[in-house]
Amino acid sequence: MDIIRRISQNFSESARLKLQSMDALAVPIAAAAECMVECLKLDGKILVCGNGGSAADSQHFASEMLCRFEMERPGLAAVALTTDTSTLTSITNDYDFEQVFSRQVRALGHKTDVLLAISTSGNSKNVLAAVQAAHECEMGVVALTGRSGGQLAEALTQDDIHICVPAESTARIQEVHLLTLHCLCDAIDCLLLGVE
Repeated sequence: MDIIRRISQNFSESARLKLQSMDALAVPIAAAAECMVECLKLDGKILVCGNGGSAADSQHFASEMLCRFEMERPGLAAVALTTDTSTLTSITNDYDFEQVFSRQVRALGHKTDVLLAISTSGNSKNVLAAVQAAHECEMGVVALTGRSGGQLAEALTQDDIHICVPAESTARIQEVHLLTLHCLCDAIDCLLLGVE
């Protein structure tokens, strides 16, 4: 096995997918950034959830909002629903894992808030339940998925925003998800700070 060739192939596939996705994803990413900025201007917050690598992405996005991305600015209200081990384990133990995010959304979410739901397959049951809870709270929803968007694509309303990476590989989808989250951070900063 030529490991150097394999590494080079991973770089090439990632770069190719990012360039192929650019035209398809730019419009929904811009719409999501505008939705999030409106939420923040109304003193709302962005709740973020996902499992595994998507949980890490949730935390990454929330930290970029709360601290800063590339420009100095006040912290922006974002909460990763993946971080409080006492909450996560109590909900999972007392109810079930499917409710681990939805119970938090119902408790913390308000009409002016936005849920950023991340699932590479679009079939994560607890993320689907979180979207349903957000709809009940009349929150905005931005879904970040891959493949066909799965069940999550079917659960979205016309008011929701779907950013779906056109790929099958989980690793490649997650790489584009990270770029998407950075694009969201940059666009939010530009819209809030008036950067050209």
